[in-house]
Amino acid sequence: MFLELSVVVTVYNEEENIRPLVQRISDALEGYAYEMVYVDDGSKDGTLRELKNLRHPRLKIIELKKNYGQSLALMAGIDHAEGEFIATMDGDLQNDPTDIPEMLRVAREGGWDMVAGNRANRQDGFILRKLPSRIANYIIRNSSGVQLKDYGCALKVLRADLAKDLGLYGELHRFIPVLAHLEGGKITQVDVKHHPRQFGKSKYGLSRTFKVVSDLLLMLFFKRYMQKPMHLFGNSGLLLLALGLLINGYLLVLKILGQDIWGRPLLLLGMILLLSGIQFITIGITVEIQMRTYFESQQKKPYKIRNLIKPGE
Repeated sequence: MFLELSVVVTVYNEEENIRPLVQRISDALEGYAYEMVYVDDGSKDGTLRELKNLRHPRLKIIELKKNYGQSLALMAGIDHAEGEFIATMDGDLQNDPTDIPEMLRVAREGGWDMVAGNRANRQDGFILRKLPSRIANYIIRNSSGVQLKDYGCALKVLRADLAKDLGLYGELHRFIPVLAHLEGGKITQVDVKHHPRQFGKSKYGLSRTFKVVSDLLLMLFFKRYMQKPMHLFGNSGLLLLALGLLINGYLLVLKILGQDIWGRPLLLLGMILLLSGIQFITIGITVEIQMRTYFESQQKKPYKIRNLIKPGE
């Protein structure tokens, strides 16, 4: 059976939110060929029991063996989704399923690969939720070059072929727009509704801002050097090696002229730069080999083709 849309919802200890959200999704998508893919990320309350008791004809439940985190739970849901488009959302009732039809329409009519939600009137506390989110959005936007207002909104609609190629390892769910951009996806953003949390409590706070910074370094590497790692490590290594040789060459001349160079901080600096340069170059060669193995062992291509046009046919 053809499925137009798969709605992927990741839940962790959201027992009270299960039934209301399933009902809202059902009401919002009446008339659509869709499925709901719920991923229970090792909940310790009655979340899984509530899901199993629903017996909804369009519901698919994925029970993970333990709590893996939102990124891997999302990956599991996307991997098992069968729709042409995939909508992702949180299971805490803060996202509104009534926004999904409009986002799907925008994706179809505009030819967008991903339509991200922007919580224009966000219903969260300022210190613990809005402030960390604004800091993270600013850092990601200015570092990645992907100009979106709200990276933290879980409500997104993506083409299934793009979603399944994202590679959501670690905690990279925050960087889905950046990952989509790296895959060559066309991205836009629309305003969506946002509701205050009614049941349960948030699993996020100020600490996630620091996680964003560390993950961002990985994203910058993916964006600029994933297919040419030698340009990063090789250039840095050559610079350090050159500085080390220059310093040690200078000290060698002083030694020849009869000066005592032993114990000088400059000698220690020269040796550190020399060894660091050699290490960086070696790492660059190793990563370059790994990059080629990554593509060739899986028969992947380091490029993406959007269309193949034959005007003569």
